[in-house]
Amino acid sequence: MAPAPVLLSKRALIDRSYLEHRAKLLDLAAFLDRVERAQGDGADDFRMRALRECCAMLIDTKPNRAQRVLELLSDQSREPIAHAGTKGATGAVPPTASGAR
Repeated sequence: MAPAPVLLSKRALIDRSYLEHRAKLLDLAAFLDRVERAQGDGADDFRMRALRECCAMLIDTKPNRAQRVLELLSDQSREPIAHAGTKGATGAVPPTASGAR
């Protein structure tokens, strides 16, 4: 039988992981800056709208942020589609998908 996991204190968790997550935030901020500076269409792309909604979730005080972000980015439809619009995943729910926001 495996031993019970040891829960870290908030301070220990921050000490262990802060710099890693700081770097991820800087990477996201740089991406958003590049998108804003880029020329052409796509600024109001469904993926960018979803990303902005996710950013708002990150700073609210409601629990289960990871679950809520994943659900926002996931297609909640139950019925199979007749034809896929792309060969790969887009990472967010396109407006034509059933259940899209």
